[in-house]
Amino acid sequence: MRKFMQLQLEDNVVVALMPLKQGDVLQLNDFSIKLIEDIPQGHKIAIQPIALNQNVIKYGYPIGHAVVDIKQGERVHTHNMKTNLSGIDDYQYEPKLTENRFRKQDRYFNGYKRKNGQVGIRNELWIVPTVGCVNGVAEHILKQFERELGDIAPFEQALVLSHQYGCSQLGDDHQNTRQILSDIVHHPNAGGVLVLGLGCENNVVEEFEQNLGEYDRERVRFLVTQFVSDEVDEGVKLLKEIYQAAKHDQRERLPLSELKIGLKCGGSDGLSGITANPLVGEFSDYLVAQGGTTVLTEVPEMFGAETILMERAENKLVFDKTVAMINDFKAYFIKNEQPVYENPSPGNKDGGITTLEDKSLGCTQKAGIAMVRDVLKYGERLEKTGLNLLSAPGNDLVASSALAAAGCHIVLFTTGRGTPFGTFVPTIKISSNSQIYQKKPHWIDFNAGVLLEEEKQAVLDQFIDYIIEIANGKKAKNELNGYRELAIFKTGVTL
Repeated sequence: MRKFMQLQLEDNVVVALMPLKQGDVLQLNDFSIKLIEDIPQGHKIAIQPIALNQNVIKYGYPIGHAVVDIKQGERVHTHNMKTNLSGIDDYQYEPKLTENRFRKQDRYFNGYKRKNGQVGIRNELWIVPTVGCVNGVAEHILKQFERELGDIAPFEQALVLSHQYGCSQLGDDHQNTRQILSDIVHHPNAGGVLVLGLGCENNVVEEFEQNLGEYDRERVRFLVTQFVSDEVDEGVKLLKEIYQAAKHDQRERLPLSELKIGLKCGGSDGLSGITANPLVGEFSDYLVAQGGTTVLTEVPEMFGAETILMERAENKLVFDKTVAMINDFKAYFIKNEQPVYENPSPGNKDGGITTLEDKSLGCTQKAGIAMVRDVLKYGERLEKTGLNLLSAPGNDLVASSALAAAGCHIVLFTTGRGTPFGTFVPTIKISSNSQIYQKKPHWIDFNAGVLLEEEKQAVLDQFIDYIIEIANGKKAKNELNGYRELAIFKTGVTL
């Protein structure tokens, strides 16, 4: 196994692919480097002296500058470098588009075709509370329904998508809650939905229904618990009516162009930008070439690499929407008097990520090289195929929920540290290193750490096959574990 990797020829650092010891000698091209200290896995090593205020180069781009003179063979991290980023920038549209290396293939998956033409990869029954006050009632309704029916097939699972919002919210918070819940009702992974309200919340059920627009009235029903004497009995009756409409549902053969996949990372480490994120980027380019759709989010983790995405905008309109997304999120930080560029978490730093540029340049690799076709605001649903950007924070639960609400069937979640959670669609964990895969096989779905030893195309082929298996109905680890979460972005006042 290789001990280290130089990501681009112009880099003045390399990344340790395993823990290295003081005194170890690294052979790089026509010269050698003797380590002057221990280097943890995923951390950066100076391959030449880096003077005070000189840029540290990784991925071929500056990721910050030295705050002291750094010696050759020394670890480069938070103690001797910091970010170059500050403030809100001006941007110019300078497109640089790269041809996708993949070509369209005749590949298919087995999914569910809905009445409105949308496609799902699951056939689940969801109870969607309009307010957190009825989460417990929803659970009782669902348990009673399952007791009375015994076998709820063809529904593959029944879920309560519980949350804590829907009342005492103002402005954007109220609109975000209503919009995300509306998106969920429309999601094609649901074969049926019961919208459950209390009756006194400001997310008024009657208004919620009116704002839904067109929906399948056989598959979507509404219940306001304060308006009936026995809410559990009424809820079970409505679920049985939905079941009657869905009981003959079955999978059918569909092209890969119907797939919509979200791209997310969390608990990243120094190998995330070397293994897991590039693998997901290759998959994104592959799916786009099939006519499918991928969505990159986590706007604060684009800071420092945003110009790379802007260069790939399909046209000036998409470029302008990308600029607005970036600067609006920076303004959100500034409005709340928080540092815009203080992003890498303690876990990120422990894994070898030093600055936001370092994190972002690794993070955005999940989007491959495809053209950016559209930019979505938080709560908006997908309209265009190909690569999309979505405005949402870096928070794992909020961002993954936003991807699912936008219409993604699956979320691909790369991680170097590991995490058990999943949102309300299959959330596939892809490890950047083999150690966390071996330690947490009940969390991790796919090990990208093998890319340090195995041929890239072979691993990508395995990964594509695995995603198709998930689309065909194979359960992701979060589904097997019963970890299904919903989180909604909150920015303002709670009454």
